[in-house]
Amino acid sequence: MSQRRRRSLALLTSGVLALPLLTGCGAGDDEGGQAAAEQDIATTTRDRVADGGVLRWAVDALPDTLNTFQADADATTNRIAGAVLPQLFVLDAKGRPVVNPDYLEKAEVIEREPKQVVQYKLNQKAVWSDGREIGAADFVAQWRALNGKDSAYWTARNAGYDRIEKIEKGKTDLEVRVTFNKPYADWRALFTPLYPKQVTGTPEAFNEGARGALKITAGPFGLGAIDKKTGTAALTRNARWWGRPAKLDTLILTAVPRAERPAALAAGKLDLAEIDRAAADRIALARRDAAAKNGPGAGGAPAHGPEAALTPAQATLSWATAFGADEEKAAAETESRQKHLASVKQYAAEHTALKAFTVRKSLEPAYTQLAMNGASGPLADERVRRAVARALDRQALAEVVLKPLGLPAKPVGSHLALAGQRAYADNSDALGGLDTRAAQALFADAGWRKGGKITEPAAKAGPESAPQDDSKTPSGPGTGNDGLYIVGQDDGAGGEPRSATADRPKTDTVPAQDQDEPSPVLAPAPFGAQQRASLLAQAALVARAARAQDAEDDGKGAPVRDGEGAPVRDGEGADPAKASPAPAPAKQPVRTSGNMLAKDGKALSLRFVLPAGPGSESLRTVGERIAGMLRKVGVNTETIKVADASFFKDHIASGQYDLALYSWPATAYPATDARPIFAKPEPAADGSLLVEQNYTRVGTDHIDQLFDQAVGELDEEQSRELMRKADARIWAAAGSIPLFQRPELVAVKPGLANAGAFGLGAPRYQDIGWKKALTAKEQEDVAGEKKW
Repeated sequence: MSQRRRRSLALLTSGVLALPLLTGCGAGDDEGGQAAAEQDIATTTRDRVADGGVLRWAVDALPDTLNTFQADADATTNRIAGAVLPQLFVLDAKGRPVVNPDYLEKAEVIEREPKQVVQYKLNQKAVWSDGREIGAADFVAQWRALNGKDSAYWTARNAGYDRIEKIEKGKTDLEVRVTFNKPYADWRALFTPLYPKQVTGTPEAFNEGARGALKITAGPFGLGAIDKKTGTAALTRNARWWGRPAKLDTLILTAVPRAERPAALAAGKLDLAEIDRAAADRIALARRDAAAKNGPGAGGAPAHGPEAALTPAQATLSWATAFGADEEKAAAETESRQKHLASVKQYAAEHTALKAFTVRKSLEPAYTQLAMNGASGPLADERVRRAVARALDRQALAEVVLKPLGLPAKPVGSHLALAGQRAYADNSDALGGLDTRAAQALFADAGWRKGGKITEPAAKAGPESAPQDDSKTPSGPGTGNDGLYIVGQDDGAGGEPRSATADRPKTDTVPAQDQDEPSPVLAPAPFGAQQRASLLAQAALVARAARAQDAEDDGKGAPVRDGEGAPVRDGEGADPAKASPAPAPAKQPVRTSGNMLAKDGKALSLRFVLPAGPGSESLRTVGERIAGMLRKVGVNTETIKVADASFFKDHIASGQYDLALYSWPATAYPATDARPIFAKPEPAADGSLLVEQNYTRVGTDHIDQLFDQAVGELDEEQSRELMRKADARIWAAAGSIPLFQRPELVAVKPGLANAGAFGLGAPRYQDIGWKKALTAKEQEDVAGEKKW
């Protein structure tokens, strides 16, 4: 796995085929425009931030390795590296790489011919924690470890490093000259982070030495203890740091699953945590109730949560069961009531504590896409992929996720950059926007038409075809679980009605009536009733056919009953020679696809694979909306919900899907990092396809050529223009359709400065801290401003 893959995985879819002119917008002083959303980090000048203190920051998990260049590095690996290791270039608020003055005075290309030469001039104060100066020896060791020539290094990347010919000291110890054997446009991506030569100097040190510890660092923080039992990693202020000192004494990264973060915040175990929509809604409700002195929740239990969700009828039934004559049921219901009471008390306590937190909002450096598997099936036809894309209302999909959060709801227009980054341009016109007539024309051109004959046998009825949820039921041979999920089906096990307390929602569920508009997480399934009506109509058709056959038989073959009243089939318990002949099989009625598309006797049906985890509610909502849009143009979708752990490995990477929703991170270096995502798959010796990270299996030679040209073009403006042209071609191929930039929601404790929703930018760890208390004079000034 390459580093560009790791960046991609950090931790996840026209009426005519003629292409518009495939060019991006022209370059200028403000290429890429403004970022879609600004950072929301309570920006505060350092003089207003107190010295000292501890910050507890939530992470998904402790890292398996501290070496960012290894295949199992994750987001926590990168967060630690950002705080304790040299970052020669960092991303600004628009996601653009800029020189980090803490390590570099200057870095530039000083020669282009006959070979590219980059010169780094290091900050003369920059030293490792052991006192040694950062210098050329560290650059050389990292280059040799990552250039791919020594297979003893277990490295996950060589992109860029494999183009270096030599590294040498310049005129002084502070100068490092890097000579390339091939031009490399993304040279700023190299040597960030920079490891000390003690880590990269030998395969043994590289492979194992930096997995669980970093003895030598050079950042505003150093690495303290990593405690697997408590799930914490402590970063402590670096006493040898030459730059502006870190405001915090200690930064504690704490592993907490996202579903448990509201409770951890309320319990005082976290100060800063990225959260999901449900947690953000809980905090908003807590703050609203606290502000409404006489409103619901101002005193007593809050007007939402588990207690409010219990209807009077459910409460009465629960009481009657608990105090009824059936002792077994009464005991079970009493236990259930006690658990419910405990959850109500816990929710109320958490509700009171959560009112102190603020939710900071921005847009993540990542976008959600609809991926279409072009390797086989109907979507192998480019016309069908383009038709599916033209049936989508991308603006409506962006709004359903982002508008309720108060975030800009604008569809992403590029596969390779986000608004604000210099390579960004909206190239979606290369495919075209929402146009159902154009979609229908493309389907027809590919041979898919409405009202076509259906010659495939009808699906089996009964348990064999019952839809199930792959995330909750064992799957595989012999389990009877095919993972199919029909939207709107919500019966209890075996069709039995649920108990009075079984349907009580989890404590982090927010009722729809407490929101300004329906939450995309809790939106009802719009197709459930339609699907139910369709199934009932099919059942009625089968019943009518059976009655017609009975009439033709004139009663022959009708079951008779024995003395016990049990039905006996013809021939059972009688002389076989006298048995009536078996009736002729019923003639199957001719079926047509109706308003749905069909071709060669088959209806157009696409497998839509979605993750089933608790943090994927918005993805499933978007998937439901997409299914509705496709239904309008005659495309049926079968939604298959799968466990999060198997979503990527067993379905996306293996190609077991037609449609899927997942996200890609943005990158400041698309010529390097995005190439494996869109590279044309190549056949392997065993006949399989080598897809790298191109999980849609859609690519062209032309796209590959544009990437190759861009990565070797040292004229930055021209390199970005080549990337825009590549993006237009990617749009035209219609393998993946960018939908919207992902929302970033971060719960922040009051008084925390320079931290929150960082958007496209990188944290400046040394500036994060707790605001100073206001002086008496400042408090008077604030009070005066409020009066005015």
